[in-house]
Amino acid sequence: MRLTRYTDYAMRVLLYLGQEPERLCSIAEIARGYGISQNHLMKVVNDLVKSGYLESVRGRNGGIRLSRPTSTINVGALIRHTEDSFELVECGSCIIGGACGLTGVLDEALHAFLSVLDGYSLADVIARKGDFRSLLAVSSREDR
Repeated sequence: MRLTRYTDYAMRVLLYLGQEPERLCSIAEIARGYGISQNHLMKVVNDLVKSGYLESVRGRNGGIRLSRPTSTINVGALIRHTEDSFELVECGSCIIGGACGLTGVLDEALHAFLSVLDGYSLADVIARKGDFRSLLAVSSREDR
């Protein structure tokens, strides 16, 4: 299974903001921190605001931040929200689709994949590998 760039960027935004959940950050700051496209990030952030993962504060000192604690943001739910399809293979148009056992195996694998992700919150992911803030510290300090 391969997740889309959209999901990758959504996770990156949440991980970045999860380091200092109360601090307002700009999209430009996050884009610079990761070295990714600000335009693509704007679309992702807009969706995350609309869906309640982030809050946006307008104005000169505005920005974005998490709208709820990291412990309440479920990774599986986020990925279900950001991915359009989880179809691993197009079995519907296959002539052996009705008799093939692979469809059930792939469905089981997908269920297991999502089940594992459902077991983790953003807080779990942030804590799992230590502090990556130092990798992004240069860009964070520039904007303060």
